[in-house]
Amino acid sequence: MSAPETDRVAMPARQVRRLSLQAVAAPVGRARDFTRRALTDWHWQSTDPAGAEAVEDVLLVVSELVANASAHGGGAIEIAVVIDGYRLTVSVTDTDPRPPAPRPATPSRPGGHGLHVVELLAAAWGTTPGPHGKTVWATFHG
Repeated sequence: MSAPETDRVAMPARQVRRLSLQAVAAPVGRARDFTRRALTDWHWQSTDPAGAEAVEDVLLVVSELVANASAHGGGAIEIAVVIDGYRLTVSVTDTDPRPPAPRPATPSRPGGHGLHVVELLAAAWGTTPGPHGKTVWATFHG
């Protein structure tokens, strides 16, 4: 007797990928490409019709986290992408120990919307202090 077949794709066990962003030209683009490759390799959201939109949401959050680390955090040091079952976490480490502070959103003024975008697209986000800065992370559910 064999096990019943299901349409559900087994999600991978916990896997972690890291990319150093120190002294990298165009860190936002590099981080997006790195994350897209990981999501493709893990087949994250690839079978869901809304999967392409979910991937774009993750990539937009990656862009915001890396851009914020570059502009306000003393420079992005590393991005980590972690899959653990159906949970995906992206995190960006920078050299500034101060936690990010969302600015009041002013639609007529450019900038200042990054953390609001992260808050809208991620299931959760936060910051973890480190010995030489902080890590800002966001989680998504697959």
